[in-house]
Amino acid sequence: MGLENNVVVITGASTGIGEELAYQLARKGAHLMLAARRIHELERVAAGVRELGARVAISACDVAIESDCKRLMESTVSEFGGIDSIVLNAGVTMWAKFADIRDMSIIERIMRINYLGAVYCTHYALPHLIKSKGRILGVSSLTGITGVPTRTAYAASKHAMRGFFDSLRIELSDIGVTVTMVYPGFVATGIRENATAADGKAAKVDPVDKNAAMSVEECAAIIVRALEDRRREEVMTAKGKLGQWLKLIAPAVIDAMAKKAVAGNQRYVDGSAPPAS
Repeated sequence: MGLENNVVVITGASTGIGEELAYQLARKGAHLMLAARRIHELERVAAGVRELGARVAISACDVAIESDCKRLMESTVSEFGGIDSIVLNAGVTMWAKFADIRDMSIIERIMRINYLGAVYCTHYALPHLIKSKGRILGVSSLTGITGVPTRTAYAASKHAMRGFFDSLRIELSDIGVTVTMVYPGFVATGIRENATAADGKAAKVDPVDKNAAMSVEECAAIIVRALEDRRREEVMTAKGKLGQWLKLIAPAVIDAMAKKAVAGNQRYVDGSAPPAS
């Protein structure tokens, strides 16, 4: 079955990958519930979706708050009569060495949004997904496959997602609900706006060199195909696919690649490179 008339909930839909997913799924004929914290940005995205002829609703939602996730799914069922797919895209990142962190609430915040937010949303959507034999898609990261320096809590949250959804996939395998995990690399999404430094403030260093990053349009297109085809998982880059095998036979090589990738991609927000440490 395709995605026409499919009721899809997208978290983190106000910008970046989530916003582009809304547009691409609208072109597929899906009905969309868009969720994020910033209601004005959601209204902007919803207007663009309506221009594409799709049916759309919005819900202000902080996925770190369980009651918000419950209300999101209840609102979707009230608006559309059910839920066919959920795309768990909401997330925040970090850009700091663990030894430099002084406020451990940074770690908790990242885990609550990236991991528990996905768990909460899945919990409240699942009864409806079972009825529709629906789809669950989690947006992870290559950092969910291997560790990356300066992203300890982010990597932990994405590893937790992988473990949870790999286990859930097995539990649901006999009742028709599919679970897809996608693992993007660097994507030009403006993620620096959500990156946290060691002091808990916005990071001054941009983790994404846009010249080396996948476009948000390409990333979203891969996700839409994976959702439509009910794929088990999608590792988006050639290096990521190679890395899965190298990690089994030469893990130290993967560590060196991760270290080099971070050092090579650091940029200040103004585009200049930080001094070598």
